[in-house]
Amino acid sequence: MTQRPKSEVDAILDKDNFTLEELLDEEEIIQECKALNSRLINFLRDRTQVEQLLRYIVEEPPEDADSKRTFKYSASYDIINAFPFVASEVFTCEIDVILRTLVEEEEMMDMLFSFLEPNRPHSTLLAGYFSKVVVCLMLRKTVPLMNYVQAHQDVFQQLVDLIGITSIMEVLVRLVGADDHVYPNYMDVMRWLADSNLLEMIVDKLSPSCPPEVQANAAETLCAITRNMGSPLAAKLSSPSFVARIFAHALEDSSTKSGLVNSLSVCDLLMLLNVTSDEKILPTPYGELRPPLGKHRLKVLFSLACSPIATILRYC
Repeated sequence: MTQRPKSEVDAILDKDNFTLEELLDEEEIIQECKALNSRLINFLRDRTQVEQLLRYIVEEPPEDADSKRTFKYSASYDIINAFPFVASEVFTCEIDVILRTLVEEEEMMDMLFSFLEPNRPHSTLLAGYFSKVVVCLMLRKTVPLMNYVQAHQDVFQQLVDLIGITSIMEVLVRLVGADDHVYPNYMDVMRWLADSNLLEMIVDKLSPSCPPEVQANAAETLCAITRNMGSPLAAKLSSPSFVARIFAHALEDSSTKSGLVNSLSVCDLLMLLNVTSDEKILPTPYGELRPPLGKHRLKVLFSLACSPIATILRYC
């Protein structure tokens, strides 16, 4: 049997004293993780190493940090040799023993979700790395992740507060069940979410007082919920009280109309034009209208034509 040639990672592991940073600085580390290098994995699974990997992902580097602790770019604008990037890649290699070290200790999960705390900076790059790790846990450690979230309901409030960051919005979309195959107990989770005030928090982000990117991402999250028509969350969202709440935001006085556009993306008024059950006939000099346009459908068309969404519809 041919012995696998030693890698640069193995050379570091052979040393009497080496650091996590030496490994993270080695270009082959992700390749060696995917190849299930047992010596490397046994080192990385240790609580101390997992904690440091998390710190690179959730904590902004100090101003005087080494450049490898921050973000460096190649000529093609790819992120290279940046410890936060490599740390997130280690987790998303989906190595079970490393993920177990993370999810089986509440302190570790607290550190991961501390990224969402309101008194911290939330850079777009770190938000992307945080999101990658959480999505990985959703796919590979669903039950312990959901147990943690259910025991720490402030996580949802914090996610909604940061919904304007697209990568955070993507985490929220997955958590609310846009991909229902994620959850082994999907309906139980959806019922629990429907009983919470999560929908109220998201719908209120449609307010014109919120920045446009917050409104747009809130609308996208709500649209994802509506696509799962059988879920308790979707049923709650389609209730008259919630539709009224959405339109209240759409019709608020504002110097911009972004609230109207984003609210209409959740409640598609065009559905009101579907009148296949209408059996009325209106004879005209040019033939019969089956059914006639009617007063309410005329008003729907007029409202669409007079709103900013009309510009969008012309190109759809």
